[in-house]
Amino acid sequence: MLQPSNFMNKLSYWKGGLSIIGAAIVIGSFFYSNFLAEEISQREKKIVQEWVAAQKVVANAFAGEDLSISSIIIAEQKTIPVIETDEKDSVMSFINLDSNRVISDKEFLAERLRQFKSQNHFITTYLTEDGKKFNRYYYGESTLLKQVRYFPMVQLLMVIIFFITVLILINNRHKSVQNQLWASLAKETAHQLGTPISALSGWSMLLQEGKDPSSVLPEMEKDIDRLRLIAERFGMIGGIPKKTETDIVALVFHAVDYVRKRAAEKINIQVVQYPDHPVQLYVAHALIEWVLENILKNALDAMDGLGEIKVDIIETEREVFIDITDSGKGMSYSLQKEIFNPGVTTKKRGWGLGLTLSKRVVEEYHQGHLTIKNSEPGKGTTFRMALLK
Repeated sequence: MLQPSNFMNKLSYWKGGLSIIGAAIVIGSFFYSNFLAEEISQREKKIVQEWVAAQKVVANAFAGEDLSISSIIIAEQKTIPVIETDEKDSVMSFINLDSNRVISDKEFLAERLRQFKSQNHFITTYLTEDGKKFNRYYYGESTLLKQVRYFPMVQLLMVIIFFITVLILINNRHKSVQNQLWASLAKETAHQLGTPISALSGWSMLLQEGKDPSSVLPEMEKDIDRLRLIAERFGMIGGIPKKTETDIVALVFHAVDYVRKRAAEKINIQVVQYPDHPVQLYVAHALIEWVLENILKNALDAMDGLGEIKVDIIETEREVFIDITDSGKGMSYSLQKEIFNPGVTTKKRGWGLGLTLSKRVVEEYHQGHLTIKNSEPGKGTTFRMALLK
């Protein structure tokens, strides 16, 4: 089970990462859109200048003069709105504006003229040498230019929506996983407590029936110790466990002996390879033993009462590897990728929490690794635990 602080740290990283990416996208788009807008604006200014020049050529043309180029320039100007006025600022003509709006709304043309003036986009052609008579062409922005200018705002809105959606999904996923883990942890606790409690109930009945206490009390003490160990293990899950110097070889043998006594007669469990000297590591003794028991019990469940489990302890300069190999059913590649996730189990009984907690114990508490070294359907599985020296 992930602690809330761990999740909040990860959520903060997600938020920070998404914020940086979103800001980079918006800022980059803003500058690039401004660059494009300026390029398009200059291009449109040139188009209007050419259009005004073509209008002047046509207006001053002699009979029979070739006006084909000027006519093409005039005809192709279909995107940029232009309003032509005289020296008295009276509107003479317009193009690329909604004619229906001009007819139905008397203020529409005047409003557009004020808008174009505020943008300071105009071209003047003088009709007399003294400059007293002239035509002025005010022009606005094409639809394309407007879209380019507003694109960063649209993109910012899309990034915000995406950011909020991702956060909602992450929060919902966290709540789902946490609820599943709480339920699984409660069931796993009941499962772990069940065996020693049942045993104590049995011993109590024997005492009531007159069984010699000298033969019963030592076994009851063992079950009480087991309950104490279970309580200690679960108490460590939500906090920071205390680590002590531990002989990992002796710990492995102890876990193997415990599971061997509870295995079917036709299952052989052996520690095959191990150093011939104590290997001292600083670990949370109870938790690492719990991890070993979990993996060994999973191996037992995979073999249906018949097979072999081999345990190898491999010491290197920096690490100690503990490989647990069974001759059971094995796992498909897709199952191997999911097996450490909460709720995933191959057992008919169980809640899919043992390997999840085991991985947390090894990797979060001991900075080691718990992985599937190899597995093949029908040929068995090897789990590898790596602990730092």
